[in-house]
Amino acid sequence: MTDPELSALRARAATGDQDAVDQLVELAGERGDLDELRRLSAAGSSTATDELVQLAEEQGNLDELRRLAEAGNEDAADILTELTDE
Repeated sequence: MTDPELSALRARAATGDQDAVDQLVELAGERGDLDELRRLSAAGSSTATDELVQLAEEQGNLDELRRLAEAGNEDAADILTELTDE
């Protein structure tokens, strides 16, 4: 995807286009782009939050899992507990 296409997709997502949000989540997950996922999650996308938790787990990113758990994400808290109890 080109930069202009990505910008257009972000613009659509900003106006509430759920298909655009879903595409951005998928692309960010494939790229391992935590920043994009954080932005989408902060904008209210539960799908982005789920993908962020999954990606943080795959990467062993305890800091991100802690941040999510402290923000109230139970899945992140559970994963963090599992990873730190080993």
